[in-house]
Amino acid sequence: MSSPAFPYLTVLILVPAGAGILAAGLPGRSRLATKAIGWAGSLATLGFSIAMAVQFATRHGGFQMVSNHPWASSLGISWTLGVDGISLFLVLMTAILFPIALAASGERAGERSFVAWMMVLEAGCVGSFLSLDLIMFFLFFELTLVPVYFLMTGWGHERRGYAATKFFLYTLGASAFLLVGMLALVAIHAGQTGVTTFDIRALAHTRLSSATAIVLFLAFTAAFAVKAPIFPFHTWSPDAYRESPVAGSVVLAGVMAKLGTYGIIRFDLELFPRAVVDLAPVLITLGVIGIIYGGIVAAVQKDLKRLVAYSSLAHLGFIVVGAFALTGPALSGAVIQMVNHGIYTAALFLLIAMIYKRIGSFSTRDLSGIQHKAPVLAGIFTLTMLASIGVPGLNGFVGEFLILTGTWLTHRWWAVAATAGVVIAAIYLLWAYQQVFHGKPTAAEANFTEITWREGLFMAPLVAVIVFLGVYPGPVLSRITPSVDRLVTHIEQVAHPRIPPNGRPIYTAAKRTGSGGAK
Repeated sequence: MSSPAFPYLTVLILVPAGAGILAAGLPGRSRLATKAIGWAGSLATLGFSIAMAVQFATRHGGFQMVSNHPWASSLGISWTLGVDGISLFLVLMTAILFPIALAASGERAGERSFVAWMMVLEAGCVGSFLSLDLIMFFLFFELTLVPVYFLMTGWGHERRGYAATKFFLYTLGASAFLLVGMLALVAIHAGQTGVTTFDIRALAHTRLSSATAIVLFLAFTAAFAVKAPIFPFHTWSPDAYRESPVAGSVVLAGVMAKLGTYGIIRFDLELFPRAVVDLAPVLITLGVIGIIYGGIVAAVQKDLKRLVAYSSLAHLGFIVVGAFALTGPALSGAVIQMVNHGIYTAALFLLIAMIYKRIGSFSTRDLSGIQHKAPVLAGIFTLTMLASIGVPGLNGFVGEFLILTGTWLTHRWWAVAATAGVVIAAIYLLWAYQQVFHGKPTAAEANFTEITWREGLFMAPLVAVIVFLGVYPGPVLSRITPSVDRLVTHIEQVAHPRIPPNGRPIYTAAKRTGSGGAK
């Protein structure tokens, strides 16, 4: 598809990056100017992302608005960006969550550094979702580590140093496998074609033996599984989520976790379809274990932030199951669930931060009877909690329903086991709600105040998205489905001889309607 006259994708990266550089260069006492730059950069990014979504062609399954500029031509590296239905709403979600995270952070010391790191982090996240060049993706993917480390150490809670170091070392170490895998894939492609390129559209046609494909798949997946995180590579996440400041928790769970699952869908499924088909049962099994394990561990948590951290592990398990079920409905469900999880998990962390601001504790042992003092806050928490459980009419239901129905087509027993995760989620979230909001207020809650107008303003967009996507997900799915169908058809065409007869991943929209292959 032809590129638009306006370079939307490049601007979406340069605007927050420029805002971060500008904020870092301000005099130390320019608090008001620093805030203005942060707001201007994040809101401008949101505006351009909305404009990009308006320009996006609904029935086109390939990459749109492609920007392609040589960077290091002799090495085959270029500034290549593109957006499709898989990445479109992840960029929009990122653009929505960053200004909300800034608004929720309130007053803090070191405003200039905080805003600068947040803007650089937004540029890294958006760049990761839009990059079609492997080296550019890797640079953006790794760039996100640095701002998160400094945000956590600078504005986190008691054990922030330990949590930040653990997060940095885990994710950086896993990324070494990704870099080696990328270079190996490019070298194999160059040997076959005589052309050195890092463009994933060309690399998707590289011929790989079964053993080579599996090794490269594992190298890529190591980095993505840790970043997400996926069971059993999750051990850094409870500490990082718990010790991060509110903005860090929102971005870590809402956006950065999706860099891992997005990497699996964009790169693993696109570049190594035969290995994906061979190892799909293993990955689905890990996803189901993550659903059950995350739910059970969340149920025994007394710390609200750790509870949401393990809840996120369970929900990411659903996304993994949907991605490796290799059917159109399940993969569409995984993509929309990435967006849904980002929205309601960010909302939960924001609500928990409001409680902490008033009480000074995340522990359910210190909380009781909040709904008597703050019924509006309790109502918003209830709606967000029900979305996380997956109640029909709210956004959490849509993705889980598509994942489970799509998985049923090829892996029935895994779908049945994953369904237990929905029941477990209801148990631990309702139990936590009962402990915190029901009962008689303690002395600590005597002066507990209702949600403020300012807090309500930055919660309102999240509540609106939770309800809208639950009631009317059609506009989102209509843009996701063509890209998902193209990817599933690619897997079917490349890996056809290796697909079991009772598990062919051919359940695209076109196949279901009898119109032939996906267009």
